Amino acid sequence: MRKAVIDVGSNSLILVVEEFDGHAWQRLHEMTAVTALGEGTKETGQLGERGIVASLKALARMYAEARNLGVDSIKAAGTMALRIAENRAEFMTRAAAQDTPVFVLSGDEEAQLGFNSVATDPAFEDFSRISIVDPGGQSTEIVTALRTPQGWDVHFRQSFPVGTLGLRGGMLGGESPDGGAILHTTVYLDDLLGLNYLPGGAGETILLGATGTNLVSIREKLTAWDPDRVHGAYLDYEEISKAVGWMMPMTDAQRSAIVGIEPGREKTIHIGALIAERCLHALSSPGCRVSVRGWRHALLEQGLPASETNR
Repeated sequence: MRKAVIDVGSNSLILVVEEFDGHAWQRLHEMTAVTALGEGTKETGQLGERGIVASLKALARMYAEARNLGVDSIKAAGTMALRIAENRAEFMTRAAAQDTPVFVLSGDEEAQLGFNSVATDPAFEDFSRISIVDPGGQSTEIVTALRTPQGWDVHFRQSFPVGTLGLRGGMLGGESPDGGAILHTTVYLDDLLGLNYLPGGAGETILLGATGTNLVSIREKLTAWDPDRVHGAYLDYEEISKAVGWMMPMTDAQRSAIVGIEPGREKTIHIGALIAERCLHALSSPGCRVSVRGWRHALLEQGLPASETNR
């Protein structure tokens, strides 16, 4: 059995194709396109035409790629940008018209699926308490749970309305934010996260999404994507803070020249690093493991959470 899931994110689209060999799901193919679908959406309430066109083109390529691989099913799901956009129906109508339909995940679904992708991962099976942090373009999810004989007991789960694209279009606008803007944003993030999470009970923290994978790729100076080297790698709080410090003053062109960065991430990697740093601060975590998996893998392998209506 082969399945495909397309993550229609606020900043990028990601295709994952897996095959079930009778025992476990095996990765066959992945494909990423940075399209900035949600650029400016938090400020205007609208998906911009440029982001829509780029995302629809990427969506068509990914559907075609999956179909060429002979998949049995394809699901494309959108996240925060589509949740908040007043014109999301237009995007979804245009997607359906080109035979690449998309549905929208709720914030709770996105958070729970992100957690599930870690909770079922053999790389993290020795951890009895875990927290996942998943910074995206327009939202950031945090889930904390304890492993029990009956399964996972979720202590905290929330999708916060803050992400890299939203901050780039607001408090951290421009290519090289100054110290005042960084301080203002730090205080905002600490207030947002700290008022909602009781620190000290995070356990092992796992960082999902492009921020973590790019920070590891940059540290290791990877010139080609190597998920086996990135998955499970550890980032400590201090090195994430240092990444914020040296990338914030750069221009987009300077960040794009960093060895290891994924093309298209130069506009947001410094902001993602700041969000990750403040999440670790809120959780009182000294560092985090990095996962190359995400909610898309859980959706492919397990479907939507049992409490939700299947789509």
